[in-house]
Amino acid sequence: MDLEKFWENIEKAESIGITGHVNPDGDCIGSCLAMYNYILNKYNKKAELFLETIPAKFRFINGGEDVITDYPDRNTFDVFIAIDSGDLDRIGIAEKYLNAAKHSYCFDHHGTNTGYAQENLIDPGAAAAAELLALLFDEEYIDLNTAKALYLGIVHDTGVFKHSNTTRKTMETAGMLLEKGVISSEIIDKTFYEKTYIQNQVLGRCLMESILLMDGKVIVSYVSAEVQKLYGISTTDMSGIIDQLRITKGVEVAILLKESKKREWFVSMRSNEIVDVSRISVMFGGGGHIRAAGCTMYGSAHDCINSLTKEIEKQLI
Repeated sequence: MDLEKFWENIEKAESIGITGHVNPDGDCIGSCLAMYNYILNKYNKKAELFLETIPAKFRFINGGEDVITDYPDRNTFDVFIAIDSGDLDRIGIAEKYLNAAKHSYCFDHHGTNTGYAQENLIDPGAAAAAELLALLFDEEYIDLNTAKALYLGIVHDTGVFKHSNTTRKTMETAGMLLEKGVISSEIIDKTFYEKTYIQNQVLGRCLMESILLMDGKVIVSYVSAEVQKLYGISTTDMSGIIDQLRITKGVEVAILLKESKKREWFVSMRSNEIVDVSRISVMFGGGGHIRAAGCTMYGSAHDCINSLTKEIEKQLI
Protein backbone atom coordinates (compact mmCIF):
# COMPACT_ATOMS: atom_id res chain seq x y z
CA MET A 1 0.00 0.00 0.00
CA ASP A 2 1.19 3.49 -0.85
CA LEU A 3 0.66 5.11 2.56
CA GLU A 4 1.59 8.57 1.35
CA LYS A 5 -1.15 8.34 -1.28
CA PHE A 6 -3.57 7.00 1.33
CA TRP A 7 -3.10 10.04 3.56
CA GLU A 8 -3.32 12.35 0.52
CA ASN A 9 -6.68 10.80 -0.36
CA ILE A 10 -7.86 11.24 3.25
CA GLU A 11 -6.86 14.90 3.10
CA LYS A 12 -8.73 15.46 -0.17
CA ALA A 13 -11.80 13.35 0.65
CA GLU A 14 -15.20 14.91 1.21
CA SER A 15 -16.64 11.65 2.52
CA ILE A 16 -14.83 8.97 4.53
CA GLY A 17 -16.28 5.71 5.81
CA ILE A 18 -14.81 3.21 8.26
CA THR A 19 -15.94 -0.29 9.21
CA GLY A 20 -14.79 -3.41 11.03
CA HIS A 21 -15.92 -7.01 11.13
CA VAL A 22 -19.29 -8.42 12.19
CA ASN A 23 -19.58 -9.33 15.88
CA PRO A 24 -16.92 -6.70 16.62
CA ASP A 25 -14.49 -7.41 19.45
CA GLY A 26 -12.29 -5.03 21.42
CA ASP A 27 -9.57 -4.77 18.80
CA CYS A 28 -12.05 -4.18 15.99
CA ILE A 29 -13.85 -1.46 17.93
CA GLY A 30 -10.65 0.08 19.29
CA SER A 31 -8.85 0.21 15.95
CA CYS A 32 -11.89 1.62 14.12
CA LEU A 33 -12.34 4.32 16.77
CA ALA A 34 -8.61 5.03 16.61
CA MET A 35 -8.79 5.70 12.87
CA TYR A 36 -11.91 7.82 13.42
CA ASN A 37 -10.20 9.93 16.10
CA TYR A 38 -6.88 10.24 14.28
CA ILE A 39 -8.56 11.56 11.12
CA LEU A 40 -10.61 13.95 13.25
CA ASN A 41 -7.55 15.25 15.10
CA LYS A 42 -5.07 15.50 12.22
CA TYR A 43 -7.37 16.45 9.33
CA ASN A 44 -10.35 17.93 11.21
CA LYS A 45 -12.65 15.59 9.29
CA LYS A 46 -15.44 13.51 10.77
CA ALA A 47 -15.63 10.08 9.21
CA GLU A 48 -18.73 7.89 9.32
CA LEU A 49 -18.08 4.76 11.38
CA PHE A 50 -20.23 1.69 10.68
CA LEU A 51 -20.31 -1.27 13.05
CA GLU A 52 -22.92 -3.98 13.45
CA THR A 53 -23.11 -3.12 17.14
CA ILE A 54 -21.09 -1.45 19.87
CA PRO A 55 -21.50 -2.67 23.44
CA ALA A 56 -22.13 0.04 26.05
CA LYS A 57 -18.80 -0.66 27.79
CA PHE A 58 -16.89 0.70 24.76
CA ARG A 59 -18.88 3.88 24.26
CA PHE A 60 -16.80 5.98 26.64
CA ILE A 61 -14.12 6.14 23.94
CA ASN A 62 -14.61 9.31 21.89
CA GLY A 63 -16.68 8.48 18.81
CA GLY A 64 -18.36 5.51 20.45
CA GLU A 65 -21.69 7.31 20.57
CA ASP A 66 -21.36 8.25 16.89
CA VAL A 67 -21.15 4.68 15.60
CA ILE A 68 -23.78 3.95 12.95
CA THR A 69 -25.33 0.52 13.47
CA ASP A 70 -27.75 0.60 10.56
CA TYR A 71 -26.44 0.75 7.00
CA PRO A 72 -28.51 3.23 5.00
CA ASP A 73 -28.32 3.50 1.23
CA ARG A 74 -26.20 6.49 0.32
CA ASN A 75 -23.90 7.89 -2.35
CA THR A 76 -20.45 6.43 -2.68
CA PHE A 77 -17.62 7.37 -0.32
CA ASP A 78 -14.46 9.06 -1.56
CA VAL A 79 -12.51 6.81 0.82
CA PHE A 80 -13.77 3.70 2.57
CA ILE A 81 -11.62 1.83 5.09
CA ALA A 82 -12.07 -1.71 6.42
CA ILE A 83 -10.11 -2.56 9.56
CA ASP A 84 -9.39 -5.87 11.34
CA SER A 85 -11.47 -7.89 8.89
CA GLY A 86 -10.06 -10.79 6.89
CA ASP A 87 -12.53 -10.98 4.00
CA LEU A 88 -15.58 -9.33 2.45
CA ASP A 89 -18.05 -11.58 4.24
CA ARG A 90 -16.63 -10.45 7.58
CA ILE A 91 -17.57 -6.79 6.98
CA GLY A 92 -21.20 -7.78 6.40
CA ILE A 93 -23.54 -5.19 4.95
CA ALA A 94 -20.71 -2.63 4.73
CA GLU A 95 -19.47 -4.54 1.68
CA LYS A 96 -21.76 -2.35 -0.43
CA TYR A 97 -19.90 0.78 0.70
CA LEU A 98 -16.45 -0.68 0.11
CA ASN A 99 -17.28 -1.98 -3.37
CA ALA A 100 -18.74 1.36 -4.45
CA ALA A 101 -16.03 3.59 -2.95
CA LYS A 102 -13.71 5.62 -5.17
CA HIS A 103 -10.80 4.45 -3.02
CA SER A 104 -11.02 1.41 -0.74
CA TYR A 105 -8.44 0.32 1.81
CA CYS A 106 -7.99 -2.56 4.23
CA PHE A 107 -5.75 -2.53 7.31
CA ASP A 108 -5.49 -5.90 9.00
CA HIS A 109 -3.25 -8.29 10.91
CA HIS A 110 -4.89 -11.61 10.05
CA GLY A 111 -2.69 -13.93 7.99
CA THR A 112 -5.85 -15.30 6.35
CA ASN A 113 -6.76 -11.92 4.83
CA THR A 114 -7.79 -12.25 1.18
CA GLY A 115 -6.72 -8.73 0.11
CA TYR A 116 -10.22 -7.68 -0.94
CA ALA A 117 -9.86 -3.88 -1.03
CA GLN A 118 -8.25 -1.86 -3.80
CA GLU A 119 -5.26 -1.35 -1.49
CA ASN A 120 -4.38 -3.63 1.43
CA LEU A 121 -1.89 -3.43 4.27
CA ILE A 122 -1.73 -6.74 6.11
CA ASP A 123 0.81 -7.45 8.85
CA PRO A 124 0.33 -10.84 10.53
CA GLY A 125 3.22 -9.98 12.83
CA ALA A 126 1.20 -7.24 14.54
CA ALA A 127 -0.43 -8.33 17.79
CA ALA A 128 -3.56 -6.34 16.98
CA ALA A 129 -4.95 -4.17 14.21
CA ALA A 130 -4.60 -1.35 16.73
CA GLU A 131 -0.86 -2.03 17.04
CA LEU A 132 -0.54 -1.88 13.25
CA LEU A 133 -2.32 1.48 13.15
CA ALA A 134 -0.31 2.89 16.06
CA LEU A 135 2.88 2.33 14.08
CA LEU A 136 1.39 3.97 10.95
CA PHE A 137 0.06 7.07 12.64
CA ASP A 138 2.22 10.16 13.08
CA GLU A 139 2.87 10.10 16.83
CA GLU A 140 2.52 13.89 16.98
CA TYR A 141 -1.17 13.56 16.05
CA ILE A 142 -2.01 10.68 18.38
CA ASP A 143 -4.07 12.61 20.90
CA LEU A 144 -5.52 11.11 24.09
CA ASN A 145 -8.74 10.01 22.36
CA THR A 146 -6.79 8.15 19.68
CA ALA A 147 -4.40 6.70 22.26
CA LYS A 148 -7.25 5.31 24.38
CA ALA A 149 -8.76 3.60 21.34
CA LEU A 150 -5.42 2.11 20.29
CA TYR A 151 -4.69 0.86 23.81
CA LEU A 152 -8.16 -0.70 23.96
CA GLY A 153 -7.50 -2.68 20.78
CA ILE A 154 -4.08 -3.89 21.89
CA VAL A 155 -5.31 -4.93 25.34
CA HIS A 156 -8.13 -7.02 23.92
CA ASP A 157 -6.22 -8.87 21.22
CA THR A 158 -3.34 -9.70 23.56
CA GLY A 159 -5.55 -10.76 26.48
CA VAL A 160 -4.04 -7.95 28.58
CA PHE A 161 -0.55 -8.79 27.25
CA LYS A 162 -0.82 -12.49 28.18
CA HIS A 163 -1.18 -14.09 24.74
CA SER A 164 1.79 -15.35 22.75
CA ASN A 165 1.30 -12.61 20.13
CA THR A 166 2.61 -10.05 22.65
CA THR A 167 6.06 -8.86 21.58
CA ARG A 168 8.60 -6.25 22.55
CA LYS A 169 7.08 -4.02 19.87
CA THR A 170 3.66 -4.48 21.48
CA MET A 171 4.92 -3.40 24.89
CA GLU A 172 6.84 -0.44 23.48
CA THR A 173 3.75 0.69 21.58
CA ALA A 174 1.64 0.37 24.74
CA GLY A 175 4.24 2.38 26.63
CA MET A 176 4.03 5.19 24.08
CA LEU A 177 0.26 5.26 24.51
CA LEU A 178 0.60 5.45 28.28
CA GLU A 179 2.84 8.49 27.80
CA LYS A 180 -0.05 10.10 25.90
CA GLY A 181 -2.08 9.99 29.13
CA VAL A 182 -3.90 6.67 28.86
CA ILE A 183 -4.83 5.27 32.28
CA SER A 184 -4.27 1.55 31.89
CA SER A 185 -6.61 0.45 34.68
CA GLU A 186 -9.48 2.49 33.22
CA ILE A 187 -9.29 0.73 29.86
CA ILE A 188 -8.61 -2.75 31.23
CA ASP A 189 -11.12 -2.80 34.08
CA LYS A 190 -13.96 -1.10 32.19
CA THR A 191 -13.73 -3.16 29.02
CA PHE A 192 -12.01 -6.42 29.90
CA TYR A 193 -12.77 -7.49 33.45
CA GLU A 194 -15.88 -5.56 34.47
CA LYS A 195 -19.07 -7.56 33.93
CA THR A 196 -22.71 -6.85 34.61
CA TYR A 197 -24.59 -9.17 36.93
CA ILE A 198 -26.36 -10.71 33.93
CA GLN A 199 -23.05 -11.29 32.13
CA ASN A 200 -21.70 -13.06 35.20
CA GLN A 201 -24.83 -15.22 35.30
CA VAL A 202 -24.30 -16.24 31.67
CA LEU A 203 -20.61 -16.91 32.35
CA GLY A 204 -21.61 -19.15 35.26
CA ARG A 205 -24.12 -20.98 33.12
CA CYS A 206 -21.57 -21.55 30.36
CA LEU A 207 -19.07 -22.96 32.85
CA MET A 208 -21.68 -25.17 34.53
CA GLU A 209 -22.93 -26.54 31.22
CA SER A 210 -19.53 -26.92 29.55
CA ILE A 211 -18.28 -30.35 28.59
CA LEU A 212 -14.80 -31.83 28.32
CA LEU A 213 -13.96 -33.88 25.23
CA MET A 214 -10.95 -35.77 23.91
CA ASP A 215 -9.56 -36.79 27.30
CA GLY A 216 -10.02 -33.28 28.67
CA LYS A 217 -8.02 -31.56 25.92
CA VAL A 218 -11.07 -29.77 24.49
CA ILE A 219 -13.70 -27.82 26.41
CA VAL A 220 -16.95 -26.77 24.76
CA SER A 221 -19.91 -24.64 25.74
CA TYR A 222 -22.72 -23.08 23.79
CA VAL A 223 -25.40 -20.45 24.26
CA SER A 224 -28.63 -20.87 22.33
CA ALA A 225 -30.72 -18.01 20.99
CA GLU A 226 -33.36 -18.94 23.58
CA VAL A 227 -30.92 -18.53 26.46
CA GLN A 228 -29.75 -15.18 25.08
CA LYS A 229 -33.36 -14.03 24.90
CA LEU A 230 -33.98 -15.27 28.44
CA TYR A 231 -31.13 -13.15 29.81
CA GLY A 232 -31.68 -10.25 27.45
CA ILE A 233 -28.19 -10.37 25.97
CA SER A 234 -26.59 -10.51 22.54
CA THR A 235 -23.51 -12.34 21.32
CA THR A 236 -21.38 -9.27 22.04
CA ASP A 237 -22.27 -9.45 25.74
CA MET A 238 -20.39 -12.73 26.08
CA SER A 239 -16.84 -11.46 25.82
CA GLY A 240 -14.46 -13.13 28.23
CA ILE A 241 -16.27 -16.46 28.39
CA ILE A 242 -14.02 -18.13 25.84
CA ASP A 243 -10.92 -16.95 27.73
CA GLN A 244 -12.25 -18.37 30.99
CA LEU A 245 -12.84 -21.71 29.26
CA ARG A 246 -9.34 -21.67 27.77
CA ILE A 247 -7.54 -21.48 31.11
CA THR A 248 -9.16 -24.70 32.36
CA LYS A 249 -6.34 -26.98 33.52
CA GLY A 250 -5.37 -29.58 30.92
CA VAL A 251 -7.30 -27.93 28.08
CA GLU A 252 -5.63 -27.31 24.73
CA VAL A 253 -8.65 -25.92 22.80
CA ALA A 254 -11.69 -24.01 24.03
CA ILE A 255 -14.79 -23.68 21.86
CA LEU A 256 -17.75 -21.37 22.46
CA LEU A 257 -20.79 -21.44 20.16
CA LYS A 258 -23.22 -18.52 20.20
CA GLU A 259 -26.46 -18.93 18.25
CA SER A 260 -27.13 -15.79 16.23
CA LYS A 261 -30.36 -17.17 14.74
CA LYS A 262 -32.02 -20.57 14.40
CA ARG A 263 -29.30 -23.15 13.63
CA GLU A 264 -26.70 -20.46 12.84
CA TRP A 265 -23.76 -20.32 15.24
CA PHE A 266 -20.89 -17.90 15.66
CA VAL A 267 -17.97 -20.02 16.79
CA SER A 268 -15.05 -18.72 18.86
CA MET A 269 -11.99 -20.90 19.34
CA ARG A 270 -8.87 -20.48 21.47
CA SER A 271 -5.86 -22.77 21.79
CA ASN A 272 -2.92 -22.83 24.17
CA GLU A 273 0.15 -24.44 22.60
CA ILE A 274 -0.46 -26.94 19.81
CA VAL A 275 -3.57 -26.46 17.68
CA ASP A 276 -3.74 -23.87 14.90
CA VAL A 277 -7.37 -22.82 15.24
CA SER A 278 -7.15 -20.35 12.35
CA ARG A 279 -6.53 -23.26 9.96
CA ILE A 280 -9.71 -24.94 11.22
CA SER A 281 -11.71 -21.71 11.04
CA VAL A 282 -10.70 -21.15 7.42
CA MET A 283 -12.06 -24.61 6.55
CA PHE A 284 -15.48 -23.40 7.70
CA GLY A 285 -15.35 -20.00 6.01
CA GLY A 286 -13.83 -18.03 8.89
CA GLY A 287 -10.34 -16.96 9.88
CA GLY A 288 -8.22 -15.41 12.58
CA HIS A 289 -4.96 -16.20 14.32
CA ILE A 290 -3.14 -19.38 15.23
CA ARG A 291 -4.33 -19.22 18.84
CA ALA A 292 -7.59 -17.26 18.39
CA ALA A 293 -10.03 -17.60 15.53
CA GLY A 294 -13.70 -17.81 14.63
CA CYS A 295 -16.22 -18.76 11.98
CA THR A 296 -19.95 -19.14 11.36
CA MET A 297 -21.43 -22.64 11.19
CA TYR A 298 -24.88 -24.05 10.54
CA GLY A 299 -26.88 -26.95 11.95
CA SER A 300 -27.28 -28.21 15.49
CA ALA A 301 -24.71 -27.35 18.15
CA HIS A 302 -23.72 -31.01 18.32
CA ASP A 303 -23.19 -31.17 14.55
CA CYS A 304 -20.90 -28.16 14.72
CA ILE A 305 -18.96 -29.54 17.68
CA ASN A 306 -18.47 -32.90 15.95
CA SER A 307 -17.15 -31.22 12.81
CA LEU A 308 -14.73 -29.05 14.78
CA THR A 309 -13.39 -31.78 17.04
CA LYS A 310 -12.64 -34.02 14.04
CA GLU A 311 -10.30 -31.35 12.73
CA ILE A 312 -8.79 -30.66 16.16
CA GLU A 313 -8.09 -34.37 16.60
CA LYS A 314 -6.02 -34.40 13.39
CA GLN A 315 -3.69 -31.79 14.88
CA LEU A 316 -3.43 -33.52 18.25
CA ILE A 317 -2.43 -36.93 16.90
